[in-house]
Amino acid sequence: MSFSRARPVSALVVVTALAAVGLVPAATPAAAATIPVGSGSYSDARPAGTSGPTTGTGTPVTPKVTTAARNKPLPTNDWWSSLAFQRYADNPWSTPMYGHPLTYQAVAGGLEVGYPTTPTVSGDGRQYEYAHKRDLTLGLTGLNSADTKADAWSDWTVTPYWSDGARTLRATIGHGLPFVYAKGTGGDARITTAAAPAVFADQGNVLGITVAGHHYALFAPTGADWTVSGSTVTAGLGTKDYFSVAVLPSTDALATYRKYAYSFVTGSKVTWSNTGGTVRATYSLTTAPQEGTETGTLQALYRHQWLHTTDALTPYTYVSPRGTMKVREGASFTTSQQGSGVLPTLPRSTGVDRARLKGYLDEVANAADPFSGARDTYWTGKALGKLAQLVPMADQIGETATRDKLLGLLKGRLQEWFTAGGASEFSYDRTWKTLIGYPASYGSDTELNDHHFHYSYYVYAAAIVAQYDQQWAADPAWGGMVRALVRDAANPSRTDADFPFLRGFDVYAGHSWASGHQGFAAGNNQESSSESTNLSAALVLWGSATGNNELRDLGSYLLATESEAIAQYWFDADQQVFPGSFGHDTVGMVWGSGGAYSTWWTANPEEIHGINVLPVTGGSLHLARRKDAITRNLAELQRENGGPAVEWRDILWEFEALSTPATAKTKWDAGNAGYGPEAGESRAHTYHWINTLAAVGAPDLTVTGSIPTSAVFSKGGVRTYAAHNFESVARTVTFSDGATLTVPARSTASR
Repeated sequence: MSFSRARPVSALVVVTALAAVGLVPAATPAAAATIPVGSGSYSDARPAGTSGPTTGTGTPVTPKVTTAARNKPLPTNDWWSSLAFQRYADNPWSTPMYGHPLTYQAVAGGLEVGYPTTPTVSGDGRQYEYAHKRDLTLGLTGLNSADTKADAWSDWTVTPYWSDGARTLRATIGHGLPFVYAKGTGGDARITTAAAPAVFADQGNVLGITVAGHHYALFAPTGADWTVSGSTVTAGLGTKDYFSVAVLPSTDALATYRKYAYSFVTGSKVTWSNTGGTVRATYSLTTAPQEGTETGTLQALYRHQWLHTTDALTPYTYVSPRGTMKVREGASFTTSQQGSGVLPTLPRSTGVDRARLKGYLDEVANAADPFSGARDTYWTGKALGKLAQLVPMADQIGETATRDKLLGLLKGRLQEWFTAGGASEFSYDRTWKTLIGYPASYGSDTELNDHHFHYSYYVYAAAIVAQYDQQWAADPAWGGMVRALVRDAANPSRTDADFPFLRGFDVYAGHSWASGHQGFAAGNNQESSSESTNLSAALVLWGSATGNNELRDLGSYLLATESEAIAQYWFDADQQVFPGSFGHDTVGMVWGSGGAYSTWWTANPEEIHGINVLPVTGGSLHLARRKDAITRNLAELQRENGGPAVEWRDILWEFEALSTPATAKTKWDAGNAGYGPEAGESRAHTYHWINTLAAVGAPDLTVTGSIPTSAVFSKGGVRTYAAHNFESVARTVTFSDGATLTVPARSTASR
């Protein structure tokens, strides 16, 4: 059964949004021009009657950034986006931002800082939170800024800016940073605490205080002296302009933290590589000493990071909504993970009856409307994804006429969207530097939500077309428009003047964020992690099919990273992340403050569990890495559902097939005659998926192949090796267990 993915906030157990009133309207867009891109085009102005980014009451807004940042593409969809995207007219500063271990909120007097260590469970047990609660506010004496702007940003750090005409303040914050690095003019450094602080160390320009059971160190320039008066702590800066604050894991860590207090972080950057089935990523901070010569620093690693690094870590730890964070002494660290293979489709097997599959394929290919009435970016994407899945299946059983008919449908609808001026088009917003599809949906226009979800389906469908028609996929033809969507949603370039680097993917948090404005008390959120990895898998396929190794390897990095984040933070695979008081084994949504057993549109358990599985494709094999988590997940579903799945049974059968294919096949055999496929699914695909895995076994992720488009399956101790070769000559794929597989040019092979 298809579902209506409406997003009433009342359906979600989350937060109460701030009150909203209108802002001054933005300037009217200039007359539209058509920008040619190969055979396609987009418009540089919105279609008549449509909207771009707005407040919650529909008034247009522009990025809230300083003059220095005005022409820099804004990443939106980040953990700090409310600094730059003002969603509520009565809050020109920010909503709570979750950097971890610290939390922040910009206010008129500076930056609120908190370190929440005790979770709350609310909403009838459906949500856990480590909600922002102010321990202190970092600012300057007399500071009263009318707003806060984003002044600078890098891969996981940001610098907010305050000014009231007489005083200016900049404070660099970021994921994993135990420090806040401040620079101010026009006033003394001022720290106001939520309650009178207890002083545990007074070393003149270094002060150790405890607030609400949390230990902080305040660092002023050498020669300065902190003065405590009630809940206000001040220090004159003299001729200097810098000071910092750190949350300490314990009071005895003061000496270690003092060593790095004046080595200010000035930027952050991740680099990655994918070689022979191993994905490596290095996370580096740049620093500048404000006094002395120390350029090292301290950073706290999330669980998905420290599980995969061999770099030395200190004994210091922090509490976070993502489990324990561990502290590294050093400006960089490297993670190493097994890659997750991506296939255009599952390999040929004896489990699939050709005639039966042909019948199921014909149901879709010969439907009166194969797109099921879809018109907006999301539902069109779902329909494209459904059809694209069937193309290599039809090819696999020799149904070339059906294959070509499906390819024609894909090309026709993609070309419609990739041509400006029609009922469906993409439009470039020059102010926000983003490409928006119209008709839009779910706030993809007014809130810049979900671009990575929506566009993942277009890139995936284009990759399948490219597998069979390289001319179509060339940049002078339609490939240029595919690359435009990639630049918007997952741009690998930091120097692109038109689009930001990785708009939605948070490289340090390890996953994407869905909200463009992050305007919630619980921070940003992501519901459908699997639609995010759908984009990663699509990049692997598109990059492989078009010879673009940069995009291929980007997809491999994103997929490997987010796969581990999903296992830990959505599925609590090691049962070390969710609080003991939270009575669930999975969440439908991850928030900056925690997680929720919910979705935006329903409390139905089938959709809470299924939304982090769909779409099921050859890019979903990574989910099989933690088969124990799949088992717990589905057991909880049945408990919460009061019985087996009904509405989304096909999605959940396919999920189960990644762990126990025989059980999934039993359910398919018993129930396939009486259900309606989920909107992005088909009987053809579900039949092929379940019956293939029942024949070859579940994915075996203990073995990796030497190319990203390879995978291994195991049943009864017997392994099946599969790979697709996009190159024009035959190649031999080597697997980590020593097996090899020769794959003809532009073909799939298995043995």
